[in-house]
Amino acid sequence: MSTKEKDSVTNRDDNDTTGYQQKDSEPEELPPKYDEEGGFKVETRDVFDEEDSGVDPVYYAKARVLNDAFQEIGMGKYQWALFVVTGFGWFSDNLWPIVTSLIFTPVVSEFGFRGEWMKLAQNIGLLVGAAFWGVACDIWDGRRWAFNITLFITGVFATAAGGSPGSVALCACAAVWSIGVGGNLPVDSAVFLEFIPASHQYLLTVLSIWWAFGQLVGSLVAWPLIANFSCSGTTPDTCSRSSNQGWRYFMYTMGGLMLFFWVLRFFVFHLYESPKYLMGRGRDEEAVEIVHKVAAYNGKTSSLTLEKLKNAARDAAERHGVNPVEADVLMDTSAKGAVMRQLRKFDSGHVKSLFATRKLAYSTSLLIILWALIGLAFPLYNGFVTFFLQSRGADFGDGSLDVTYRNQVILSVIGVPGAILAGWLVELPYMGRKGTLALSTLLTGVFLFASTTARTSDALLGWNCGYTFTSNVMYGVLYAVSPELFPTKDRGTGNAIVSTANRIFGIMAPIIALYADLSTPVPIYVSGALFLVSGFIALLLPFEPRGKASI
Repeated sequence: MSTKEKDSVTNRDDNDTTGYQQKDSEPEELPPKYDEEGGFKVETRDVFDEEDSGVDPVYYAKARVLNDAFQEIGMGKYQWALFVVTGFGWFSDNLWPIVTSLIFTPVVSEFGFRGEWMKLAQNIGLLVGAAFWGVACDIWDGRRWAFNITLFITGVFATAAGGSPGSVALCACAAVWSIGVGGNLPVDSAVFLEFIPASHQYLLTVLSIWWAFGQLVGSLVAWPLIANFSCSGTTPDTCSRSSNQGWRYFMYTMGGLMLFFWVLRFFVFHLYESPKYLMGRGRDEEAVEIVHKVAAYNGKTSSLTLEKLKNAARDAAERHGVNPVEADVLMDTSAKGAVMRQLRKFDSGHVKSLFATRKLAYSTSLLIILWALIGLAFPLYNGFVTFFLQSRGADFGDGSLDVTYRNQVILSVIGVPGAILAGWLVELPYMGRKGTLALSTLLTGVFLFASTTARTSDALLGWNCGYTFTSNVMYGVLYAVSPELFPTKDRGTGNAIVSTANRIFGIMAPIIALYADLSTPVPIYVSGALFLVSGFIALLLPFEPRGKASI
């Protein structure tokens, strides 16, 4: 191998726009965790400085070694397969919230109830799922079991919902399938981020293309089924079950699709446990073994050894005045220690991991606020967009089910290029994660306000296309930047906190709808204002993860 080929990727300086630069062939000084003969071929720069990370120094040092190991392996077959199977989680996360919108009109006609109760049940389930799964994958036996079970729960209860004899059964199924849906992103984003090299972390943003596909597939399937197999009546007396099978066919199809995705995850793809999770539990030997298995899967080799992890721990301990043989004391790796670590994150009297430093606490707090405001704004508008399009379409003379679902498909198609654009924008030097998130969120609010000026159906559809495009960019960045800014051993919990805030405020949307006049543009004004405020808040985030490795 030539000297040039052996050159490694190292820390980025302030003028580097790629996020990585070549090492000199004979560096004057290597970081403490490296020696001249055993150093990695690559070295990455971290999102946090050690003093800002809020994690214990032993964990921090070991996490850097694992980051460099994955950067050395590079992006290979395993990571691309993971891109697909984790994408199922993004697909599910956007599909099921719009499912209740797509079946809203026919189920209300058949069962004669306030459809907002179904949405409320769904949002309660999403809240429970977000709070439970994110913390569970940090506390219990790793990411794998949570990763594999969420789609199964969604598929089983969504399919069962198709046979619902009444509104109570339907709402109950919606709540339970949403418990599975609520766990997808907190778990899946952590899994994906912990296996990809730092040079490809932008793919966490590109994963939102699956989010757009979820809406597109749902709309494409609903269009022929619901438009052609729904009753013409609007009350239970004029809308019998036998004449209103479209929404049931739709639920069977979507539930079956989730079960198919689960089969691919569970039986076809083999997910290795996260090396960083294993390292955080003191299982260094297993972590090293997994890294070598991923390298072999990709047809590569890794220079990572158990000794390198131990050296990193020893050096970190010495720098902090701890006896090297007592290094593990800095990081309680017992099951009890893991449980107590996670429980303390929700105890205001023990503010440590996610709020351990002033800068990290500021970052975490802003993320919570962002997720909460968007959690109210998005379902307040998007959750009732089908009803809004149909009612306004009726005003414009084209409010048929066929036209309504056609427009929904058009909006879904528009979201796909938005996800791709987001992946490009977040790597631009003067945009990055913060700039892209702020700009897309502001534009989302602008398009919502503009939609109230529509005087024709085509104009309304045009403004909504703009909203859909920018909101897909926004969500793509938001779903990526949040896990990037949480340390690995707290990432599931951090994801759970922001997702829980998102779902709590999401619950408010159907409650508002129960008492608000949806025929007016007031909900749109409120939603648009929340997006505008969120856009300005995004600019205040203290960390920019572009070109840096997550710890």
